[in-house]
Amino acid sequence: MSIVNTSEIEISTFFLVGFPGMETAHVLISIPICLMYFVAILGNCIILFFIKTEPSLHEPMYYFLSMLAISDLGLSVSSLPTMLRIFLFNAPGISPDACIAQEFFIHGFSAMESSVLLIMSCDRFLAIYNPLRYTTILTSTRVTKIGFAFSLKNVLLVLPFPFTLKHLRYCKKNLLSHSYCLHQDVMKLACSDNKVNVIYGLFVAFTGILDLIFIFTSYMLILKTVLSIASQRERVKVLNTCVSHICAVLIFYVPILSLAVIYRFAKCSSPIIRILMADVFLLMPPLMNPIVYCVKSQQIRNLVLGKLCQKQS
Repeated sequence: MSIVNTSEIEISTFFLVGFPGMETAHVLISIPICLMYFVAILGNCIILFFIKTEPSLHEPMYYFLSMLAISDLGLSVSSLPTMLRIFLFNAPGISPDACIAQEFFIHGFSAMESSVLLIMSCDRFLAIYNPLRYTTILTSTRVTKIGFAFSLKNVLLVLPFPFTLKHLRYCKKNLLSHSYCLHQDVMKLACSDNKVNVIYGLFVAFTGILDLIFIFTSYMLILKTVLSIASQRERVKVLNTCVSHICAVLIFYVPILSLAVIYRFAKCSSPIIRILMADVFLLMPPLMNPIVYCVKSQQIRNLVLGKLCQKQS
């Protein structure tokens, strides 16, 4: 069946893709995908549960971690329906309205994750640079205000996406490039002028790059502060508090940058590689962040192990 409409009739259905040429193996591929989603959702829910219920975790660092967990949950829940439909039920069709709604939530939670990683880098700098005033500066009220302000900023940032996409006409192409909807992917299908979408999409991408630049700047300041500490042992101890956050930054940004490099410099590469990297971008942060923080954060690790030991006894 041809899924490319060459007429001028406006398209009523978009088609997502799994792994081209591997359709017969989609059910098998769905098993690890479902497992990763299950672990990601469970892990982030556990993080949120412990931060809410344990008074010892009512600190700025863990409040920001809860924001990261919420962003990861949002990414998982936003992308899960279409991926399950494709790999489990071989149903790649999606209505334009549902597709536009999905891309709004995916971009919104991605922007939120980027902002939270930036906030967490500033939090680590403040904790290392001025540890005596850390808790008095980052009070619960200020943390709440920071979280609300950045959430509002990200909603307003991606809010134009659905409206600009709705104003486009789709009448020639209806095959998307991934197993979920992205703004840049949908706007390429338009048969009307999409210059506004291109310009605004670049602006949103630029804000993500700014977040990464500010994160890098924060760590340069952290490194400068750490090098001023005389004791080698204290240096290692202080830097160890940043390991979890550095891992979270790498887990989030490496797939994005890799995908950008592949699209820019390896246009002739296999579509499966591009699709795989795009799936990694959505699957890895929600899956790996809870694991990293459970392993590296002694407080969370002790709480999780304590609960497991209670159940076994």
